[in-house]
Amino acid sequence: MHPDAAGATHMAAGVIERLQHDGITELLGGRHDEPRVRADAQTLLRAGAPRRQRELEQAVRTIWRLRQPDGCPWDKVQTHESIKKNMIEEAYEAVDAIEAVDAAHLREELGDVLMQVLLHAQIAADAGEFTFADICRDLDEKLVRRHPHVFGAGVAASDADEVLDIWSRVKLEERRDAAEAEVAPAGLLDSVPHALPSLMQAQKISKKAAACGFDWDTTADVWDKVDEERREFSAEERGSAAALDEFGDVLFSAVNVARKEGIDAESALRHSCEKFRVRWAAMEAAAASRGQSLEDLSHEELEELWAQAKREG
Repeated sequence: MHPDAAGATHMAAGVIERLQHDGITELLGGRHDEPRVRADAQTLLRAGAPRRQRELEQAVRTIWRLRQPDGCPWDKVQTHESIKKNMIEEAYEAVDAIEAVDAAHLREELGDVLMQVLLHAQIAADAGEFTFADICRDLDEKLVRRHPHVFGAGVAASDADEVLDIWSRVKLEERRDAAEAEVAPAGLLDSVPHALPSLMQAQKISKKAAACGFDWDTTADVWDKVDEERREFSAEERGSAAALDEFGDVLFSAVNVARKEGIDAESALRHSCEKFRVRWAAMEAAAASRGQSLEDLSHEELEELWAQAKREG
């Protein structure tokens, strides 16, 4: 190309277009004293780093369009409260796809989870509360802040355990900063959602308490606590409110055994539920092959089929 004015203009336009495509122009206009901006600038220099996500922008616009006055009658009337259960349901369906090792299904279910995020963000934007951009910005700031071993200097982590230690220190610093700023810090357990499944909630609560030194010395000590709670449960009237309360203590103590042993209690129970499903289905199949139904069998016959299903896997 001849280096005349037209050629230079064409070359400059091409360079600008490429910079815009890679998101560099946005960084150039940003504040480079912000840790997340510096971190992103470093990341963009790496080969293969994700660039503009046009598909995400299109999805954001589609959700916005659905909420417009002439949009979808259902989407327009939704609130945070009306669709809150959908978030839980979609997340569990994604987990099912993961456990089934079904990539195609997982791809679809993750899209449904993302749709919930985008819809909640648009509901908030319509109410003047916050936007999807605010969500992304806050997330990015938190990720950079809690990964000083990646984006900072003088901090290193060689394994996952060291990373967890770093996260704990950063979170503690965040609480101290909030106190110094005269902002009432959240309680230690306030970050554990009440909507979590009970086993997950119990394990997260006990883990946070243990981090403050409120813990048993050994797993054997926790088993002693389980036995103590079992005795207290047995002493209560069957079906009473006190019995319900004491049985909850039995479960909570058992979850602490899992925590001390490095076992995820929720995953362990899900595995047992799935194992029971498989064995029960095998029992049904075995009974059907004899022209029988499980409901018609005696306890001894059921036990025999259960033992057979257990032997077969």
